[in-house]
Amino acid sequence: MDAAARLAVMADPTRARIVALLRGAPAGRALVGHLARDLGLRQPTISHHMRVLREAGVVERDPVGREAWYSLTPGDAEQLADIVAAPAAAPPTPPVDLDRIADDLGARYRGVLGRDTIRRHVQESHDLLSATTGVRMLASRTSAFAASRLEAALAHDAVPAAREVLFVCTQNAGRSQMAAALLRHLTGPDVVIRSAGSEPRGEIRSAVVSALDEIGVGIGGEFPKPLTDDVVRAADVVVTMGCGDACPVYPGIRYVDWDIADPAGLPLADVRRIRDEIELRVRELAADLRPA
Repeated sequence: MDAAARLAVMADPTRARIVALLRGAPAGRALVGHLARDLGLRQPTISHHMRVLREAGVVERDPVGREAWYSLTPGDAEQLADIVAAPAAAPPTPPVDLDRIADDLGARYRGVLGRDTIRRHVQESHDLLSATTGVRMLASRTSAFAASRLEAALAHDAVPAAREVLFVCTQNAGRSQMAAALLRHLTGPDVVIRSAGSEPRGEIRSAVVSALDEIGVGIGGEFPKPLTDDVVRAADVVVTMGCGDACPVYPGIRYVDWDIADPAGLPLADVRRIRDEIELRVRELAADLRPA
């Protein structure tokens, strides 16, 4: 069954809610009893919907003893789940008060950065995020993205007080976010850590968040961000993962490329293996960053 047919199957409100629950389940899977409880429905009703979803290739069944666990089928199931998870009739995007954002950042950087510089970064950050598919909370993310870029611009022009590391992958929704979260967890404030994507996605993948949470690493308020010149220039180390030649090269910056599989569309078990591989490399990097 093709993607369009599977999407039609998930047009049923109950099946859409089931897919959303599976997508957000801590281990990426659930029992029929769990789903029935969360949805307030009888188990035979849930079993009927699970059969339809299995026949459509949206979910897969994994018997464990007398229990049967259900999870989203690897492949394009996560992309379909993203579509289902989005509001069917999204309200109009609220206006973003760029002047208010620029004023607030102007107060933060008074005497350090000029109004025109701040306003330009705010406008550019808004435009870059607006071009990202599926981005939410555009105003607050514009403010955070602009502030991060302004900090990077200041760091490039100043004597660095801390080492800076930039992780780059394609969508900034998986590998680079995991690496940044792990390094932040290991080093704390001693290292400035940023991440970006050459073709950023709207949201960080749920399986990535779950895999990190399992080992006590939070993602915080992070979100996918476009790759910009200022964050590259500010970095001491740039780690790339599958983004080709998208990252500009400047003298004096150490560039490292990690050949790591993309977790997009993979089941949680595979995402865990990618997480563990990234963690080993991050620990080596953290050791290199420590003062002698």
